[in-house]
Amino acid sequence: MNQALTQNKNSLTWNNWSGYQKSQPTQILKPQNIDELKNIVQNHSKIRVVGAGHSFTPLVCTDATLLSLDHIAGVEQVNSALSQASIWSGTRLFNLDQYLQPIQQSLMQQGDIDQQSLAGAVSTGTHGTGTDLHCISAYVEAFELLTASGEILRCNRHENVDIFNAGRVSLGALGILTKITMQNKPRYKLKEHVKLCDVQDFMQNIAQWKNEHRHIECFAFSHASKLMLKTLDISEEEIQPRKNAFPSEDTLLTVCCELTKTFPSLNPKLQKLLGVFIQPTTFVDWSSKIFPTPRNTKFNEMEYQVPVELGVDCLQEVLAKMKQSKQQTFFPIEFRFVKGDDIWLSPFYRRDSISISIHQYIKQDPQLLFNEIEPILQRYQGRPHWGKMHSMTTAQLRAMYPMWDQFQQIREYLDPERKFLNPYLEKLFLSE
Repeated sequence: MNQALTQNKNSLTWNNWSGYQKSQPTQILKPQNIDELKNIVQNHSKIRVVGAGHSFTPLVCTDATLLSLDHIAGVEQVNSALSQASIWSGTRLFNLDQYLQPIQQSLMQQGDIDQQSLAGAVSTGTHGTGTDLHCISAYVEAFELLTASGEILRCNRHENVDIFNAGRVSLGALGILTKITMQNKPRYKLKEHVKLCDVQDFMQNIAQWKNEHRHIECFAFSHASKLMLKTLDISEEEIQPRKNAFPSEDTLLTVCCELTKTFPSLNPKLQKLLGVFIQPTTFVDWSSKIFPTPRNTKFNEMEYQVPVELGVDCLQEVLAKMKQSKQQTFFPIEFRFVKGDDIWLSPFYRRDSISISIHQYIKQDPQLLFNEIEPILQRYQGRPHWGKMHSMTTAQLRAMYPMWDQFQQIREYLDPERKFLNPYLEKLFLSE
């Protein structure tokens, strides 16, 4: 699930995981340690840092220097009493368990993709689901930030407090996160249960069900009377690992996406076969093995976070719009819960939210579908996921984020020459 980097005689081309975002950096550098990283920052006028390339917005795109922290990885320090670990920021989430397992720790929360670097996941407010669980950024207890001048600042709730509040979701605009201290949890197992559920039953009962499970989410299809309901709960049961089905759900998804792309009128019929495709399953395993699911069918994605009390109404309106749209997608709508936090540019700033995600197969133009659905999500006071496609302007974003101007003041203070801004961030932050 990594981005691609190709080179010919005259140019270097980078693209993100889906292939939708592309750029031609002058070079890509991979420092081996913090001293090398400092030297690069002090000697280059424009820099963007890349993780897994799993953002669907042009956050990384640059014609200047692209920087990978893949070699700056691992756990640097552990506090067993508090279940905290200081982790080098280039560490990929899928590799994290090899460092946390020996110290009997696990992340508090994860999404269902684990390819990201820790810094990338934190910087964009990546999240999973659960009414009492925050996005991953809210479990950051401290971080070290390499600024444009080459200085490393330690930031937490007692030191550089404003930078801490701004920097936990900063899109890489304040500097480079080098080390992140995470509030973890003693290693735990999760029991995953997946089943089909009547759409109307879900709409009527989700207000109760969301309080009965640590994690709950659904995948709703625009033409189906049933949706896929997934719950995760902490368990002490014996491990029952996931089994590899044949054909896999991912293979079936690819086939159905291809058929929908080629024959859009088949989509309603295909979605009504969910009972054939999806059978009830139950698995138990360590959290790091339960959270992620294979995502080999490539897509582009748009996601907004709406106030929790508006989420069900918003979902119903989106489903109705997609059902009558000419822009067909076999992908379901993903519906998740995220608890509010105090991070200035977090989409969950002081607001418990429901996350609604719209996907489109990579061989179909995502904008045609997203342009129809986005006004609905915005009308329900939605804030966009920073790593997912959206069209919001600076003025719209300022109105959505009470601490927007304070964030920009800190960004200008830390990076007056705008070393860490690419054209996309300049448009996002500086246009009116």
